[in-house]
Amino acid sequence: MNLVPSEFFVTSGSSVSDVSDLNAFDLALMEAGIEEQNLVAVSSIIPPDAKLTEPKRLPMGAITHCVLAQMRGRGGDMISAGIGYAFRKDGYGGYVAEGHGFGDSESMRDELYRKVKEMERIRNIELSEPVTIVRELEIPEGKFGCCIASLVFTEYR
Repeated sequence: MNLVPSEFFVTSGSSVSDVSDLNAFDLALMEAGIEEQNLVAVSSIIPPDAKLTEPKRLPMGAITHCVLAQMRGRGGDMISAGIGYAFRKDGYGGYVAEGHGFGDSESMRDELYRKVKEMERIRNIELSEPVTIVRELEIPEGKFGCCIASLVFTEYR
């Protein structure tokens, strides 16, 4: 069986929790609208003819393939997570890069841009200008925090 995605959307979220970084992650998923899925991390390929769509609600418990970037931290930390993607100029699909770390959104956007440009270089192809989706969060003292960004596959052919 070959599952080839035909649609995807991008989403992001960030949150803080008094209880734990897991709860902050759950809240960030809620903000992103993907909290009721069983997320399965996949790597970095957008198949040919896959279309970007608006975010949509998926059935509770659905096995949901996604490229997921997440960063968790504690009070006083500045964290960020993001994805960058670009399409081949020859129309044959695209590529996704994810990133996470301590630092601000500008640094993360620069990192994602470099990653996508390296994918272009090592494949000796031309890509469209990378699109980046980044969340940053300065976590208040005494709290836990999480940022996520995800490219979510929704339909298959």
